[in-house]
Amino acid sequence: MKSNRREFLKKGMWAAASAVVLPNIIPSSALGMGNSVAPNSRLTMGIIGAGGMGNANMGHFLNDKRIQITSVCDVDERNAKRAIDRIDKKYGSSGVNGYGDFREMLNNEKLDTTMMALPDHWHSIIAVSVAKKGIHIYGEKPLARSVYEGKKIVEAVKKNNVTWQTGSWQRSVGHFHKAVSLVRNGLIGKVNYVEVGLPDGNATIGTPPIKNVPKGVDWDMWLGPAPKVPFRGILHFHWRWIMDYSGGQLTDWAGHHIDIAHWGLNMENQGPKTIEGKGVYPVDGIYDVPVEYDFMCEYDNGVRLRVANQQTYHESRQGKEWGGRQGNRLGMGAVWYGENGWIQVNRHGIWASNPELLKTPIESLDTKIYHSTDHWKNFVDCIQDNKKTIAPAEVAHRSVSVALLGEIAMLTGQKINWDYQKEEIVGNEMASRLLMRPMRNPWAIPTI
Repeated sequence: MKSNRREFLKKGMWAAASAVVLPNIIPSSALGMGNSVAPNSRLTMGIIGAGGMGNANMGHFLNDKRIQITSVCDVDERNAKRAIDRIDKKYGSSGVNGYGDFREMLNNEKLDTTMMALPDHWHSIIAVSVAKKGIHIYGEKPLARSVYEGKKIVEAVKKNNVTWQTGSWQRSVGHFHKAVSLVRNGLIGKVNYVEVGLPDGNATIGTPPIKNVPKGVDWDMWLGPAPKVPFRGILHFHWRWIMDYSGGQLTDWAGHHIDIAHWGLNMENQGPKTIEGKGVYPVDGIYDVPVEYDFMCEYDNGVRLRVANQQTYHESRQGKEWGGRQGNRLGMGAVWYGENGWIQVNRHGIWASNPELLKTPIESLDTKIYHSTDHWKNFVDCIQDNKKTIAPAEVAHRSVSVALLGEIAMLTGQKINWDYQKEEIVGNEMASRLLMRPMRNPWAIPTI
C-alpha cells in the first residue's frame, strides 16, 4: 500500500483510485455526532497547505493524541510528500492520502477538522467550502485578503456551528496574556491612545524573467482566484509582497499585534469609525505592497490607535505626525497609554512606565482574561467541549479589518469613514469598491 501511494505521488495523481482503509480511526461524523465530538473520539484532520507554516502547525497536531491526520493537500508535490513522510514516520504506518485539489479532499475524506495555511487570496474560498461541510478549522492569519471575504468566513463559521481557531498564537503566550490582563484591569487607568508597531515593508526586486514552473507544481491552481500571470519564481513565502495575494507586512502581522491591541482594549468585536494615513509604495517591479505605512484609527469611544512600520514610527515618535508619546520602546508590538502610565508588549517581553506594575499577580486581579497556554491544544479542547476558542473568526476578522481599511485609506489618499456594525464605508463609493477584490473565473466564494 505504501509503495502504491508513493507511485501515485510520483505521477502527480494525488488521490488513490480506491480509498485507503485506516484501521482504528472512526471519524465522529461517521458516528452521527456531527459537530459535537465525544471526548474519547479521535478527530480526523486534513492538512490544506503543507508549506512553512503549515508544516509547523502540523507538528503540533501530530503530537496531540486526540488527532489523526489522514490527508494532505498542496499544489506543490514536494510539500505534500514531505508532509506525508513526516506523518508516516510519526504514526509508523502509511495511511495518508495526498491531493492537489482541496475539493477532491473534501469530497473523498471524512474529516472532523482541517488545518489551513495558504496564501491570503485563497483563504475565503477554501474556508467557506470547509465550513459548509461542518468541518472545524484551524486557519492561519490574516483571516482574509479583503474585508468582504473575512465577513463571509465569519458568516459561514457561525451558520455551520464550526469551531474556528486563528493562528494568532501570541494570545496563548504568557506575557501577552499578562499585559492584556494588567491593561484590562485598569492598572494604568483609562486608555485613550494605543500604538502598534509592525515590520518594515519588503524592498522591491524589479521584474524577474519568466521561468518554467517547477515540476510537480500546479501554478494555475496556486493562482486560483488571482489574475493569471506567468511564473516568475515567486512561489513560497515571497508572495506576501504582491497585492494580488497579500497586503505585505501590514496585513501579515495585523493578526498578531493589532489583535493584541484590540484584546487589551476589550474591543475585539468592534472597529474604528475613521481611518486616515499614508503609505509608500514601490514605483516599479512586481512587488507592490507598501514599504512604509502609517495610519491612525479613531473609535466611537474616543480611543485612537496608530499603526506604523518600525522605521516610520521611530522617525516620528517625538510627536511630529500623530501626537506620539515620548519615552516608549516600540519597535514591534503594542503600547497602551493610560491616564497613569503605559504598558508595552512584544515578542521580546513586557515593559511598563512603572515597573512595579509588572509584579502584580494575575490571580489577584478582578477581571479574568481568557487563558490558554497552548494555542493548538486550545483548538482541540474547544471542539471537544463545544466552547469558543481564544482566537475565533470574528475576532480575527476585526483585527485584520483595521489593516485592510488602513490599506484602503492609503491607496485612495482619503480619510475613510467606517460603520463597523454594518461593515460599510460611508459616503465613498470608490473606496467601497476596495472592500472586495475581484476573483478570476471560475472561482468564487461558495454560497453560504
